[in-house]
Amino acid sequence: MEYVWLYDGEQQIPCPALPNANSAARKWFFLIPTIVCPVQLLIDAPFGKFAPSNESIFVVDGIKSWIVMELVSPVTFIAALYSAPLSTSPSALSIPQIILAGLFLFHYLNRAILSPLRTPSRSKSHIIVSLSGVTFNLPNGALMGTYLTSPSATAFLAGALSRPSFWAGILLWAAGFAGNILHDEVLLNIRRNATAKGKRNENQAGKEHYAIPRGYLYRYISYPNYFCEWLEWFGYALAAAPFPAFMSLSATMQTIQPPWLFIWAEVLLMISRAYKGHQWYHKKFPEYPKERKAVVPFIL
Repeated sequence: MEYVWLYDGEQQIPCPALPNANSAARKWFFLIPTIVCPVQLLIDAPFGKFAPSNESIFVVDGIKSWIVMELVSPVTFIAALYSAPLSTSPSALSIPQIILAGLFLFHYLNRAILSPLRTPSRSKSHIIVSLSGVTFNLPNGALMGTYLTSPSATAFLAGALSRPSFWAGILLWAAGFAGNILHDEVLLNIRRNATAKGKRNENQAGKEHYAIPRGYLYRYISYPNYFCEWLEWFGYALAAAPFPAFMSLSATMQTIQPPWLFIWAEVLLMISRAYKGHQWYHKKFPEYPKERKAVVPFIL
C-alpha cells in the first residue's frame, strides 16, 4: 500500500494514500473555489440583498430553498460516515471521531433547521443559488464523512484526547459557533422588529427590510457571522486533521484533508460575498460607519 506522510503538529505519521476518485474529488474541491472567488466579485449572487426583483418560475421561497440546500450536507455526511468507503475493516468510531461527527451534525442542525425556522422572513432566491449550494454541500458532506472514517483520520485521532491542539480546536469551534449564532440573532432581530412595525419592503419582490446592524463584532466588521464561521471551521480542522504540506501547490493538494478543504473553500467563497455586501451597505446607508471593515477586524 502506498503511504503519504502527514504532520500532526508533533510528529510525522504515515497515512494510506487515498483512492483515485477521492483524491480527484479533493483536488477539484481545492481548485474550484479559487476560480469561483474572483468571478463572484464581478456578479451579484441573486439572493439576500441582491434578491431577484422580478417574479419567475426560477425564483423560489428563501426559507424552504435554504433548508433543502443545507440538509444535503448532513445527509451525505451521515451516508459516508455509515458506509466508510475508505476503510477496509470498518469498526466503531473512537471518542474523538464521535465528538467531531457530533459537532458537524450539530452545526447543520442549527444551520439547516433551527436557524431558518427562527427566521421571521427571508428574501426570495434564484434557483441557481440553491443548485450552487447543493453542488457545494454534496461533495463537502461526503468528503467530511469519508475522511472521519478513513485510516488517515483514525491514525491522526488515535491520541487526540491527550493532544492540546485537539481541545484548542474544539474550543475555537465552540467560540465560532456561539459567535455565529449571536451575530445572526442581531440580523434576525432587525427582521423581527421590521415585521412587528410593518416595515418589511412593500414591493413585489418580497425583499427584506435592512438596517445597520450594531453591537458585538458589528462594531468592527460588516460580516461577523462569516468571520465566526471561519473561526468555527478552522478550529474543527485543527482538531480533526493534520496540517497539509505547503512545500508546493502539488504537495498541498496531495496532503490537504477535507476539514482543511472546508475552511479553504468557505473563505474563498464567502470573502467575495462579504466584500460585495460591505459595498452595498455603504451605498444603501450614507451614515454607515466608515471605520468598519468587511469581514476581518482591522484588516479587510
